Amino acid sequence: MNVKSLIASVIETILKVVLIAMAVSFLLKCVTQAYEFGYKVFADEPMSANNPKTISIGVAEGASVSDVAKMLEEKGLIADAKLFRVQELLSAYHDKIKPGYYDLSTGMTANEMLRVMSEAEDATSDEAVPSTAPVDNIADEYDDGPAEEYSNGLIDEMGAEAEGEGEGEETGEGEGE
Repeated sequence: MNVKSLIASVIETILKVVLIAMAVSFLLKCVTQAYEFGYKVFADEPMSANNPKTISIGVAEGASVSDVAKMLEEKGLIADAKLFRVQELLSAYHDKIKPGYYDLSTGMTANEMLRVMSEAEDATSDEAVPSTAPVDNIADEYDDGPAEEYSNGLIDEMGAEAEGEGEGEETGEGEGE
């Protein structure tokens, strides 16, 4: 009986070691995947920084973030729809995606795409000041000097350009830049 109990004890120990090794291996794999996913959420890298391609997309009225993420993944603008949903959830643009047509690039990060699709106004971007904004308001916001001096200089420059173009014709060049 001593031999049988010894063999049973050895087999039991081997099974315990194998089960513990499998559990540790599984845990290590889960932790590694969680770390990689978390890293990707905050690394926010574009799909193709070297050869970016512009792709036009349309976001329908009432489209969920999941719908938008799946579409972006199908078009090749993002690598992982789940990752995009988490990035949107944690971003300043959460629940701000608006319906419309957008030109997005594979060289854009998820955060940049979210900014475009939510039309967020950021004082540091060119899009912050609409081209129809009164010149005095722009001068007040960006210049420490009197707005009148600033705007008169702009009007004089713009007036000189307009006079050289012809009577009452607007070419539309330079608008929105």
